[in-house]
Amino acid sequence: MKKTIALLCGGISAERDVSLKSGEQVFQALNKAKYDVRRYDPQCDLPRLVADAGDIDAALIILHGPHGEDGTVQGLLELLDIPFQGTGVLGSAVCMNKLAAKQMYATSNIPVPPAVALKREDPVNGRALADQLGLPLVVKPIKGGSSIGMTIVRRQEGIAAAMAKAFEQDDTALMEAYIQGIEITGAVLGNDDPQALPLIEIIPDATHDFFDYEAKYTAGVTQEICPARISPALTEKAQRYARMAHEALFCKGYSRTDMIVRGEDIFVLETNTIPGMTPTSLFPQAAQAAGISFDRLLDRLIELGVEAHGRR
Repeated sequence: MKKTIALLCGGISAERDVSLKSGEQVFQALNKAKYDVRRYDPQCDLPRLVADAGDIDAALIILHGPHGEDGTVQGLLELLDIPFQGTGVLGSAVCMNKLAAKQMYATSNIPVPPAVALKREDPVNGRALADQLGLPLVVKPIKGGSSIGMTIVRRQEGIAAAMAKAFEQDDTALMEAYIQGIEITGAVLGNDDPQALPLIEIIPDATHDFFDYEAKYTAGVTQEICPARISPALTEKAQRYARMAHEALFCKGYSRTDMIVRGEDIFVLETNTIPGMTPTSLFPQAAQAAGISFDRLLDRLIELGVEAHGRR
């Protein structure tokens, strides 16, 4: 008997277009012999989702950013008693707030770059920030994803403009010491005993300072190498940090943690609770390297969501 799956994509965040594209790819990949897939856009379809709740066996949340990845939709689905893939309300809210996530990393002895958070109304002393964190430094909004609102500042005079850009997305900005090194990402799959998947090395082309929005979503701009070209010892350490982050932030189902390797040290940057989910996105690439096809990955995420729901 087919399971009825609610596929949620779109939403109202700055990452709406990415969500719609990912949702279409997921819809195409889901096995229609197994699933009756119903699509819902939270921008306009929440009343229909509530009305249909009794007929839905599980949901796939393919939403990014606020009002999708921050625990709000997860809370609605819990109220409607609909199983869903991935992290619940608490973990989603913590991961969406980069400052809260940093504090949770620290309690689990996960190394992170030094950082300072400032609210919109706080006075800004560019010289003091540059002295404290060094230059370059990274400025980004506390909430949100896809590197929207993020800037690498190389001169003290650029701090104010970078903060203004971050404040367009949120009322708090995070200033973080810039770590020069190899950018990698570590995918994790599972609930209570998560499996670390092969690491991916991320190399934006020379026209991009970092893995920004354009580098993420423009074909050919970024080279992605799986497995990452680092030593076995560093690979083991990075995969351990990815699992530690998954557990420290109360993640379930899956997550993807971004890191920087500098020499023999690894710094954790942030953890994504709903990674990009097209067949060529980073998480599916890592799963493919572990022998898990895209359609089977979607099956597994649904299974993990139903399992977590049963425990709740």
